[in-house]
Amino acid sequence: MPRKRRSTLWRNISSAPTVRSLRQDMARHIQSSLAKDEYAATSLDRFYGLCFAVRDQLIDRWVNTQQTYYQEDARRVYYLSMEYLMGRALHNAMVNTGLLDMCREALQEEGLDLNDLEELEHDAGLGNGGLGRLAACFIDSMATMSLPAYGYGLRYDYGIFAQRIVDGRQVEEADDWLRLPNPWEYPRPEYLLPVRFGGSVERGPDGPVWRPAETVLAMPYDTPVPGYGANTVNTLRLWKAVPHEGFDFQDFNEGDYVGAVEDRVHTENLTRVLYPNDNFHLGKQLRLKQQYLLVSATLQDALRRHLVNHESLDNLHDKAVFQLNDTHPALAVPELMRVLMDERGYSWDAAWEITNGSMAYTNHTLLPEALEKWRVDLIERLLPRHLQIIGEINHRFLTRVRKDFPGDDALVRSVSIFDEGPPKRVRMANLAVVGSFSVNGVAELHTELLRTRVLADFHRVWPEKLNNKTNGVTQRRWLLCCNPDLAELITDRVGPGWTTHLEELKRLGGMADDAVLQEAVAGAKRAAKVRLADYLRTRYAFDADPDSVFDIQIKRIHEYKRQLLNALHIVHLYRRLRDDPDALDNPRTFIFGGKAAPGYAVAKRVIKLINDVAAVVNADPRVSQKLKVFFVPNYNVSAAEYLFPAADVSEQISTAGFEASGTGNMKFAMNGALTLGTLDGANVEIAREVGDDNIFIFGHTVDDVAALRQRGYVPRRLYEEDSDLRAALDLISSGHFSPGEQGRHRSLVNGLLNDDYYLHLADFRPYAAAHKEVDWAYSDQPRWRAMAIQNIANMGVFSSDRTIRDYVRDIWKVERFEVVVE
Repeated sequence: MPRKRRSTLWRNISSAPTVRSLRQDMARHIQSSLAKDEYAATSLDRFYGLCFAVRDQLIDRWVNTQQTYYQEDARRVYYLSMEYLMGRALHNAMVNTGLLDMCREALQEEGLDLNDLEELEHDAGLGNGGLGRLAACFIDSMATMSLPAYGYGLRYDYGIFAQRIVDGRQVEEADDWLRLPNPWEYPRPEYLLPVRFGGSVERGPDGPVWRPAETVLAMPYDTPVPGYGANTVNTLRLWKAVPHEGFDFQDFNEGDYVGAVEDRVHTENLTRVLYPNDNFHLGKQLRLKQQYLLVSATLQDALRRHLVNHESLDNLHDKAVFQLNDTHPALAVPELMRVLMDERGYSWDAAWEITNGSMAYTNHTLLPEALEKWRVDLIERLLPRHLQIIGEINHRFLTRVRKDFPGDDALVRSVSIFDEGPPKRVRMANLAVVGSFSVNGVAELHTELLRTRVLADFHRVWPEKLNNKTNGVTQRRWLLCCNPDLAELITDRVGPGWTTHLEELKRLGGMADDAVLQEAVAGAKRAAKVRLADYLRTRYAFDADPDSVFDIQIKRIHEYKRQLLNALHIVHLYRRLRDDPDALDNPRTFIFGGKAAPGYAVAKRVIKLINDVAAVVNADPRVSQKLKVFFVPNYNVSAAEYLFPAADVSEQISTAGFEASGTGNMKFAMNGALTLGTLDGANVEIAREVGDDNIFIFGHTVDDVAALRQRGYVPRRLYEEDSDLRAALDLISSGHFSPGEQGRHRSLVNGLLNDDYYLHLADFRPYAAAHKEVDWAYSDQPRWRAMAIQNIANMGVFSSDRTIRDYVRDIWKVERFEVVVE
């Protein structure tokens, strides 16, 4: 049970909301905050008025939450992430505070539609994909579970690029999410913090002294994170870089206006844009500076907070844990060491005990090229003192390794923080592992591959350090908010407890063959499909038939995620349907969504191929009644809220051994979609939970992939032996889908025939067979509906609440504190 503490310093200044008071609050804010009256107010003004009225209901809880943590001297979690994909905040806030129906009624009395106002909110893309969305789910769960936790990140002026599809090609545009004011953030200029770069390190009487050459200021912007059904409102604090000296009057007086503001522009560029993640880190200086800005400002803030209740930092590791979300915040290790030694006078050993005892690292990738490495000369130029500390950390660590594993030079080279190059680089994953007391993977298979492959040598050194924390998603946003029909149906059957204890869905499993429940679940699914069809028709003029099978693959476009395999199979179906209209029992609508990194040429060619195939297939009267294809532009959280509830089939088809976890697979299954996938990432655990009869698994396993490569994989041989595969590839290569440019897609085909590193061709035949099974199963609607119910029923373990409970139990060791608002 959470510990309770009544706040007595501050009292709740607002009464419980009513429909009338919400209308009054909206009108008051339109007048006093926006200086408009009922005649001048636009729809946007009314949107802001609603946001401010809802926000008012959070303020007292927010203040009391922070007071409670101070008064209880809570051990706190600091979640450091370079990415957050929060999605729109208004609907989530109304749901979490129980105000949704009241707000809808208040707007109706004003002649307004809540859905129309919600569409005015910008969906801030402060993340590239799964990493950022996971962080958002986690901080939602931490607030709902009343945990003393803070999210820390960067307030990018421009988020992940907005994707337009022009002539079938991805075109990147700036995501100017701050073009209109953000009603959910609070700037905190009183907490400006200095962050320093460059310069040199001198030898002082008490040890090394860093003389930085450049100072910028980190400006915090706070966003409230309301817990569901609780008084807890936690904080997401995002840092924006602002200049230390805003204006050079000497330059101005000499007539150099540009020079007078040059430093300001240079500094503000630090948080101007989110780097698109293409998994190939090229030593970009700006990216490294962004990472250090996050780390430095966050640690200063956390230490300030700690010293409110404590006279020293001696017990910091007892009162704080810094969770490093991937390698991006790994500089927290040398930065905390620097602060403790250089600014606080701690010895190396004392500083290391505090640092190592407070850092925990989550690994999110199995791709070697995605493990960050920074050139030593770059770090030396930007952070010279930190490079010295990293060198000393490595020296002491390798001394221990040589003692414990005498003569094993290969092990020493493998675990060293430095890659000797050329050029010599700092391996940030190694730094994070050495500097943390806990290292976790994000799915059982992923963690096992870390132990046996990616971090195998570290596992030899520290067999107890590496642990698994399978990812999860918040059922509040990904079922309660985005799929109201299914959510209401579930509540009618098992009660409302599933919203905070998703394992209660298990009770649905015993009802899977109930014809009444099956019919109701099918009705909720069709309602979601109609909503998606309306969305696609209204926005993109694409007609999707809700009575067809919605087969959806939405994720970053990457070769290992194998959107190309999906497209290749669609071409195969297209050929079959041209020859035999009865080749497919059930009409199928294939829907794609996702962004390719701007510099990822192959991924962008895959997008073009999908759109070219769609143009031909959708226009062909011989097949268009049975087969349609659409690529949703600018896939983001808001689009996902339409797509996940509407899916019949969830495509999770990555090459086995490459996907760390996946969370889209969980969202789909939670909403009653059946997974078509490989035994990769969390698919392994989903298959175990839902049962082999309720999932469509195909393809090479991790061991199969390794064995195939060892034997010598020759993809061209499969092309020669499989007539269906050959015909599909030849049709693409021939220019059938690119009239006027016959060779447009030949490079993709040649890549598959000559290399096919991700085994598209090796898995094509089993993938096609799995699709046939899907078609047969869907024809048996009672069976399909029972399978869908079993998927929903067995998703309890994939709630982010369960994930956070695992972190609390094994890593964070924090207590829950129930916040009481009088």
